[in-house]
Amino acid sequence: MKNFFILLFCVTAVLLSSCQDKSSKTVTLVDPEVFLETLEKDNSGQLVDVRTTEEFAVGHLKNAQNICVTDDDFEEKIKKLDKSKPVYVYCRSGGRSARAAKILEEKGFTKVFDLNGGITSWKEKGLQTEQ
Repeated sequence: MKNFFILLFCVTAVLLSSCQDKSSKTVTLVDPEVFLETLEKDNSGQLVDVRTTEEFAVGHLKNAQNICVTDDDFEEKIKKLDKSKPVYVYCRSGGRSARAAKILEEKGFTKVFDLNGGITSWKEKGLQTEQ
């Protein structure tokens, strides 16, 4: 009977922990229209393209700075960003920007907006880029 209660306790603990909200309070995944609208309203926002220099050169969002998340010095470069101001990140399709957003959150940035679907989704919506 004692083993039954221990097992019941363990199962309950696992179920409760899996039901907790694991969403980030810092990182917000947003669709292109919302990303653009929020960025336009926010004069203090920092727009960061986390793709490679070569990808950035082909086309990027207006006023974006390029800090490649796969470069060894990514964490060093983001130290130049203001942690108290929102950071808007994007990549090609969303994988690298999710990685960058997680790093920014871990480094103490207070608000990060991640472009859902990356610049690919942005272009599919007919939104403009520049070279």
